[in-house]
Amino acid sequence: MAAPVPVLTMNGIGKQFPGVKALDGVDLRLLPGEVHALMGENGAGKSTLIKVLTGVHPADSGTIELGGRPVAFAGPAEAQRGGISTVYQEVNLCANLSVAENIFIGREPRRFGRIDWKRVRARAAELLSGLDLSIDVSAPLSAYSPAVQQMVAIARAVDIEARVLILDEPTSSLDADEVRQLFRVMRRLKEEGIAILFVSHFLDQIYEISDRMTILRNGRLVGEYLTRELPQLDLVAKMIGQELAALDRLHGAARVFDRPLVEARGLGRAGAIEPFSLTIHEGEVVGLAGLLGSGRTEVARLLFGADHASGGELSVGGAPAALRTPRAAMNHKIAFCSENRKEDGLIPDLTVRENIILALQATRGWTRPVPREQQDELVARYVKALRISPPNPEHLVRNLSGGNQQKVLLARWLILEPRLLILDEPTRGIDVGAKTEIQRLVAELSDGGMAVLFISAELEEVLRLSHKVEVLRDRRLVAELPNDEALTTDVLMETIASGGRP
Repeated sequence: MAAPVPVLTMNGIGKQFPGVKALDGVDLRLLPGEVHALMGENGAGKSTLIKVLTGVHPADSGTIELGGRPVAFAGPAEAQRGGISTVYQEVNLCANLSVAENIFIGREPRRFGRIDWKRVRARAAELLSGLDLSIDVSAPLSAYSPAVQQMVAIARAVDIEARVLILDEPTSSLDADEVRQLFRVMRRLKEEGIAILFVSHFLDQIYEISDRMTILRNGRLVGEYLTRELPQLDLVAKMIGQELAALDRLHGAARVFDRPLVEARGLGRAGAIEPFSLTIHEGEVVGLAGLLGSGRTEVARLLFGADHASGGELSVGGAPAALRTPRAAMNHKIAFCSENRKEDGLIPDLTVRENIILALQATRGWTRPVPREQQDELVARYVKALRISPPNPEHLVRNLSGGNQQKVLLARWLILEPRLLILDEPTRGIDVGAKTEIQRLVAELSDGGMAVLFISAELEEVLRLSHKVEVLRDRRLVAELPNDEALTTDVLMETIASGGRP
């Protein structure tokens, strides 16, 4: 049987930015009717390759063929007209316009020179029905969930007769049912012969939906593989360039902690989190587990003074502490890395150095600037220690990969040498290599005596890092479980499901 002819071929693609060789001789081929995963750590070149393909950046070298013909698109709109559509993690649609308007914007069918709105709405409903979605297409897009907005973006892509559909982290904001719906749609599009390029950091999803994968590392091609023939551990090893052992717990046997650092008694906030009691010891990693909306972030914000408690007591180092502001928490050597690093953490138009130095500068006040020599020394130390890439502290932080942005945020707080480090979803949206580095850093900080409150939706990650796990459900702390050999993800899930009841 003859091998299928690729619908898209990229050969020897090279792309360089000032001081950074983003792509170095990368090949990619997409076959019709397949889901092809593009894999690699953050910073491996995945986004750059997509931007070269869709005309955001011109290639410095190499060739692109679509349907056997050479192409070089001048921008995403031209790529779309050529049959390549991209749906990004953050849907680039107009929330104030209706669903139907978003699907047909710029391509509205007309009658007698005017937009035929009846036809627009009918066709939009028909397209979404084909994606198992029945909604009011005349309602504003903002009225619907991120999952529905993803489907609207896909409907628009399908209607322009895409031959290649690029889905860039489409599942990062979706729950399990929404992911299943998306995968049903992807399988249907496969059957229609569309080639789908799928980018995701969820390995289980990659193995569930993809037929083939291409792996990049440091801007170079590692190889193309059939998904079913490449075990997950081998994939991880190829992505990070070193062999990995199975993901065992980073901590050994349960330790005995006898020096409480932070103690909360009946601490709570009306409408946000029911009163809870919690003790975090020096050198202890405490995991917070629970479903989305269970109250994990609310606990973190209370302990950092970002929200005001409506009742209860808090002590730090054995002394009562009224943490009414983040500044007060910082004075007690408490640091907080928010789950939303883009909105609540990093300032994208500042450099890596300026972002790292922010918290230290805040503790000094703006009338006492940190001397530039001290800035350079501290930043160089943490850029090296955390392996921030590229290692140029004068790079704008917006140009770094997600994993390296997360490391910049960690460096900002580690400079203060905190006694308690609160990490809210520190590995969300980053690749497996950066995730492993951050996990190992947490273990090292704990071994050095720092207390860590670790929040993650991934139960395996919570188990791997924590000495004990606090389980939340419906904005209540329902159980405290020692992380011993008897504690498994199944036990954790049962505890969450039962609300702590045996």
